[in-house]
Amino acid sequence: MKKCKRTGMLVLLGLLATVTFAQPVDSISLRWFQDAKLGLFLHWGLYSQTAGDWKGHPTTGGEHFMLYERIPLKEYALIANDFNPVDFDASRWVKMAKKAGMRYVIITSKHHDGFSMYDSKCNDYNIVRRTPFAHDPMADLIKACRKEGLKFGFYYSLGRDWEDPDVPTNWPTKAGRSNTWDYPDEDAKDLNAYIERKVKPQLRELLTQYGKIDFIWFDTPEMVTAQQSAEIRELIHSLQDGCLINNRIGNGYGDYAIVEQTLMEHISLKPWEACLTMGKNWGYNRYDTIYKEPDALIRNFTDIVSKGGNMLLNVGPDGKGNFSRLAKDRLRAFHDWMEINKEAIYGTRPWSVYGETLSANEKEIIDKSDFHDAVYDGTPQNIVPDIRYTCKNNAVYVIVRNVKDLSYTLKSFSSLCNIISVTCLGEKKNVKWSLEPNGLNIEMKPYLRRPSIYVLKVVLKA
Repeated sequence: MKKCKRTGMLVLLGLLATVTFAQPVDSISLRWFQDAKLGLFLHWGLYSQTAGDWKGHPTTGGEHFMLYERIPLKEYALIANDFNPVDFDASRWVKMAKKAGMRYVIITSKHHDGFSMYDSKCNDYNIVRRTPFAHDPMADLIKACRKEGLKFGFYYSLGRDWEDPDVPTNWPTKAGRSNTWDYPDEDAKDLNAYIERKVKPQLRELLTQYGKIDFIWFDTPEMVTAQQSAEIRELIHSLQDGCLINNRIGNGYGDYAIVEQTLMEHISLKPWEACLTMGKNWGYNRYDTIYKEPDALIRNFTDIVSKGGNMLLNVGPDGKGNFSRLAKDRLRAFHDWMEINKEAIYGTRPWSVYGETLSANEKEIIDKSDFHDAVYDGTPQNIVPDIRYTCKNNAVYVIVRNVKDLSYTLKSFSSLCNIISVTCLGEKKNVKWSLEPNGLNIEMKPYLRRPSIYVLKVVLKA
């Protein structure tokens, strides 16, 4: 594609690596990942059953409440006696994801509480052995994903496990995320024993029991050593060649980077993903009733894509296996927007700049707190009229976000650009435009039902 010259052009910032990468996996897998743009994250476990309550009071710490409430393992494990997700329907979940435009699914196979959501033969603390449900939902989900053409991956909590006696942590301080009420001697804990006894056997199960697995999505490496990360990576690829691994395997051994509950500040050309919640919590919590508006989620999504990333959008199913109405409403909003604008998303890459603001006086409000764990949101908390860009072949896509003016100038286009046409996705007629010394001037017709976020397609001479 012929590119326009402009002040401060090119993606020098995008060349700044956010993570180091070990031996690269199949480039085809990474290319697919960078083309996919949108995935579904599922946090589902015993915490879904309690739904934010514990002994008559609302819990603190969301799905981490075992830690925050310091609940003994024997007591916490009793939740499994009531966990019976009779409404679980893998096909329904996957179809909702696909309809929303998602191209892959990641689900918690084992979260920090140590409870496995699959049939683990090496550790009976799992959904098949301990609950009246007595069924492996992962097998159903994988089958449904294959039927619908979505890729699939397992989330696995690596450096935190409150069921196992040998898991020390060091964040934010020594023993800061350890089970010290059941296992108080932090110095006696042997991380390698835990990895050999539980992590490696469970990864072997996850990668051999279900056929093709596309991702292993690790969380919280904590005190995992470089040698342990290398051994885990080698194990994964010995069982599933081409399986993508995120950078939370630790020590630079991942294939792609993760940012959590926040947005990247610059373009990154290396593969990366932002995982975000719709509400406050990852797991289902009945007190979590204020979700981000669909416009805010789509704004976050377009910002991520403009900077070269994917969005992994979370849903926390409840203890019966249902998505909340709030979650389903937002998935439908993604469907409606993507039906019109998917051309500007799938298979695109960052342009020379990721975007521009149309008002120098308005800035996004972001919480940049240093400490965040279970409940945190570092995404913009306000709506600012601005522009985001993506590109593909000889087209630049201008994602116009919450701009009420019908006439505006895109300063990122210089007078040297050789523009053939400007159209609005979802509309048949061309947009009135002119290339001026100060940029590309756009004049939109006063359509009554124009969405708050729409896309212009600028075709350049090849």
